[in-house]
Amino acid sequence: MLPILRFLSRLPLSVLHRLGALAGWAAYWGSPTYRRHLRENLALAFPAGVPRGLPAAAIAHAGRGLLELPALWLRPRERVVPLVRRVSGWEAVEAAWQAGKGIVFLTPHLGCFEITAQYYASHAPITVLYRPPKQGWLRPVMEQGRGGPNMHLAPADMAGVRMLMRALRRHQAVGILPDQVPGRGEGLWADFFDRPAYTMTLAARLAQTSGAAVILAYGERLPGGEGFHLHLGPPPEPIAGTLPERVAAINRALEALIRRCPEQYLWGYNRYKIPAGAAPARP
Repeated sequence: MLPILRFLSRLPLSVLHRLGALAGWAAYWGSPTYRRHLRENLALAFPAGVPRGLPAAAIAHAGRGLLELPALWLRPRERVVPLVRRVSGWEAVEAAWQAGKGIVFLTPHLGCFEITAQYYASHAPITVLYRPPKQGWLRPVMEQGRGGPNMHLAPADMAGVRMLMRALRRHQAVGILPDQVPGRGEGLWADFFDRPAYTMTLAARLAQTSGAAVILAYGERLPGGEGFHLHLGPPPEPIAGTLPERVAAINRALEALIRRCPEQYLWGYNRYKIPAGAAPARP
């Protein structure tokens, strides 16, 4: 597989996105489970009716997200960062720097979530929480792509949490996928598009404990494989209150972000699964 990934990494982003759209449809028709998750999740998010054309766009973008990974992981950083053609909201980052605060970047499965940390790492250090892939051969490829200068990987365990805390104490940045389903004991139930979803508490805990600035981030894919538009900004409401209240506020912030660019959200992700051993949500 590695030779195939290296070959794909040499292709222009426009070609990868065209191939990715085809791969997205192949995955959709090849997996009944994936089709069910995508349809159910869209229906929850748009109870008045899913906008016309949105499912097809989401299917194509899911494939684009997969096929762009070889380019983002295997190309040198100096060739990846220029793929960010526009940046909106960078003043939120500069405000955190001037205040001497660390930054908790919340990057959901929206658009190109790989490009955000790589772009920030071209300016300052960042530590990113990640789960090693189940496929052993893919792990070194992922670690190569997500590592490098100014970019540190924290495994999704207690050792990784300590790495995140140390980075924030040094007033550095950390990156988290806040809509990733956590393991048992690492989350609580909070509404996400009006349905209880087992939601990580780590982001809410880190923000409160460290006093870091919370910044939402996603990389919007530009048409024709032109590149990405990086969007940054604070949550629409303060992440404050009790732990359940902070977790709920983060979910609401993610919902608002996703509604800005719904066609690029990973609707086929099994967001509402119950982790092994976790108690189901109360009715």
